[in-house]
Amino acid sequence: MPLSLGLIRNHYIGRTFIKPEQTIRDESVRQKFNVLPNFFSGKKIVLIDDSIVRGTTIGKIVRLIKDAGAAEIHLRIGSPQVKHSCYYGIDTPDAKELVANCRSLDEIREISGVDSLKHLPISDLKTCVQEPENYCYACFNGDYPLGVPGE
Repeated sequence: MPLSLGLIRNHYIGRTFIKPEQTIRDESVRQKFNVLPNFFSGKKIVLIDDSIVRGTTIGKIVRLIKDAGAAEIHLRIGSPQVKHSCYYGIDTPDAKELVANCRSLDEIREISGVDSLKHLPISDLKTCVQEPENYCYACFNGDYPLGVPGE
């Protein structure tokens, strides 16, 4: 399967999922990505991303690609589903704002507008690192090794 880059990313726009308001996140995503003219017309696309947090960015990207004429979009995510807030250093929103927190994979597929969606399972993630028992997976499985602050 050939690898091609059909989106141009503006590197001066930071991480959109940590913006404080939805309207700001939407505008940031619009400014962050542009499609190459005629690149997606009639093609079946496999879109690869590192994670889905709120679903804002991926939904906008999928809409851009569909509007550019893609026939199908298959989304592959290089992490397990982010279902729980991180209290150990990553700025993630409340769990209720995480798209995977209370939705099935099929619901997320529908929300994002893709034809198929797959995430990397935690078991496969653990095979990618040395000493996997020394890593925290709380944002994926809710197992907080030091508990949740304030509880």
